[in-house]
Amino acid sequence: MEQVTIIGTGCAGLTAALYTARANLSPLVLTGHLPGGLLTTTSIVENYPGFPEGIDGYELMSRMQKQAEKFGAKVKFGTLEKVDLKQGPFKLTVDGEVIETRTVIIATGSSHKHLGLENESLLEKKGVTFCATCDGALPMFKHQPLVVVGGGDSALEEATFLTRYGSVVYLVHRREEFRGSKIMVERALKNDKVKPILNSEVVDILDIKQGKVTGVKLKDVKTGKISEVACAGVFVAIGHLPNTEVFKGQVETTPAGYVKLRGAAGTNIEGVFVAGDVADSIYRQAVTAAGTGCAAAIEAERYLSGLEKK
Repeated sequence: MEQVTIIGTGCAGLTAALYTARANLSPLVLTGHLPGGLLTTTSIVENYPGFPEGIDGYELMSRMQKQAEKFGAKVKFGTLEKVDLKQGPFKLTVDGEVIETRTVIIATGSSHKHLGLENESLLEKKGVTFCATCDGALPMFKHQPLVVVGGGDSALEEATFLTRYGSVVYLVHRREEFRGSKIMVERALKNDKVKPILNSEVVDILDIKQGKVTGVKLKDVKTGKISEVACAGVFVAIGHLPNTEVFKGQVETTPAGYVKLRGAAGTNIEGVFVAGDVADSIYRQAVTAAGTGCAAAIEAERYLSGLEKK
């Protein structure tokens, strides 16, 4: 039986792994479908303390994992299919295998939001993508007009990144102003290749008949006017949804789907703790995720110590 099982290998999960490993708890860390979390899809992380020159997101996650493993964390590649948290020991089903554990730290993070258009799913991997750093260098996008949808830091970063490959990058946002940080807005808009299209939303992606992205239909949210922009790729960067589906009916969540915190890192179930973006609808930063990973680890250690005293 495991003492601590951590679900997720982003900043929160790996920080929790480091702390529980150093407490000699030999944590089991489940990677999920995206080892390293969403930060692995980021090119340069400039706001994580200790890296004045910035660091590649994938490299940062790799370093965190190696550090946790150095102290005894066990990383298991697999996808969590089912949980039974009704009573201890808790049971987690990973790729058909049942794992029993005394405590759980949920650090499943979040996933990309979709536009909800039919052609968005039909043309995924045929020009529609949710990660510029993963797919931007593909031949289909080189020297072609591209569209980024969104107005936050992620969209601004993706638009800036794509200027390395596309002939022009249209940054489509449904509001009057971008909602990203000032530095990211300035960086994107000072690039001559980035062309903002404000007060507009994507209502369709073309062209399913050709089996590839050839453009988008835009609707002016003020006038209702429909227009078309030719492009070879659509990069959707409109936010994230917490990965809590597998815990529904057992772990209490907010109306928006985030795990509801009890205290620093607790949930409605004793022995089940939470860390990172799966419980954070406000900050969603690497450094805050790491901080909550530390908190969850310490709380899990204290919980286990309390059980031993009983």
